[in-house]
Amino acid sequence: MNVIFRSTIAAASLLAIALSACGAPSQEGSPGDGPTVITSFYPLQWATQQVMGETDGTVDVLTKPGADAHGMELSPQQIASLSDADLIVYLDKLQPEVNAAVAQAGDRPILNTADAADLAPVAEGHSHDEHGEEGHEEEGHEEEGHDAHDHGDFDPHFWQDPERMGKVVTAIADKLAEVNPDAAETYRANAESNVEELKTLDKEFADGLATCERREFITTHAAFQYLAERYNLEEIGISGINPDGEPSPARIAAVHDEAKRHEVTTIFFETLTSDAVAKSIAGDLGLKTAVLDPLEGVTDKSAGTDYPSIMRANLEALRSANDCS
Repeated sequence: MNVIFRSTIAAASLLAIALSACGAPSQEGSPGDGPTVITSFYPLQWATQQVMGETDGTVDVLTKPGADAHGMELSPQQIASLSDADLIVYLDKLQPEVNAAVAQAGDRPILNTADAADLAPVAEGHSHDEHGEEGHEEEGHEEEGHDAHDHGDFDPHFWQDPERMGKVVTAIADKLAEVNPDAAETYRANAESNVEELKTLDKEFADGLATCERREFITTHAAFQYLAERYNLEEIGISGINPDGEPSPARIAAVHDEAKRHEVTTIFFETLTSDAVAKSIAGDLGLKTAVLDPLEGVTDKSAGTDYPSIMRANLEALRSANDCS
C-alpha cells in the first residue's frame, strides 16, 4: 500500500512539473539573487540581455522563437508568470494579449519602451511613392486600414533603427537600476558599451547604403519604415504593418507599376510568414526574391544568431538588391 501511495505521489509530481513548464516563458541567464525580467519579444529580450550582461538574474521572453510576434497568444502559465516578475519590459500596441496581461499583472515594475523608442506614426498607405498614381494607396489598402492586430496610430518596429534601439537599451538600464540598485553601475556601463556598438552598426548602414542605384525596396511586410527613414530609402510595402495582411488585387497591380518604375530587382519576404505573394509578384515581373528579416524573432532559418548579425545580413541584402557600391 505504501509503495502504491509513493508511486502515485511521484507520478503526480512529475505531471505538475511538466504542466508548469508547458507554456512558461523561455529563460536565459543565471538566477542567483538577481532580478527576473520578463520581456515581450526578441528585440527587447536582446536589449535586456545586453544591459544585464554577466550579472545575476534571468531574462525571460513571452514570444517563442518562430512565433509571429504580432498575433501571439499567451498561455495561462505565461500570464501568471508576470505577477512574479521583478520587471516587465514590453512595447505597447504591438501585442494585444501582452497589453492585457500586463494590465492584470498587479503592482509590478513595468517599462513600456514606446516612449524611449520615440515611435513614429504609421506611414500613410504603408508605402510612399511621390510619383505614384492618384488614389492607389486608398484602393490597395482600404482593407488593411484595420489590421487584425491593432497597432494604433504608431509603427512599432523601432528596432530597425539602431539609434532608437540604443535609446531603449538606455531606458532598460535606468529601470533595472531602480529595481536592483546594487548592480546599477554595471547596468549603466553595459548599456553605454552596447550603445557604442549600435553606433558602429548605424555607421555601417549609413556608409553601406550611401551610394546605390536606387533608393526604393519592396517588402511583403511593411516593417522597415524606421530603417528607410534613417538611411534615406523608400519602403514600398505590399501589405501593411500586419504581416498576415492580404493585399488586394489593386494593391498588387500598384506594386507591379512601382517595381517597373523604380527598376526594382528584388521582392523581399521574411522567414516567419509565407513567401507566396513575394514569389508571385517576382515571377510576374522576372525579379528575384530574398529575405529581409524584420527581426521579431530568431530561428534556425535566420541569417544570423542575434540582433547585430541579422541586421548586418539585412544590410547586405539591401546592398545587393539596390546595387550599392
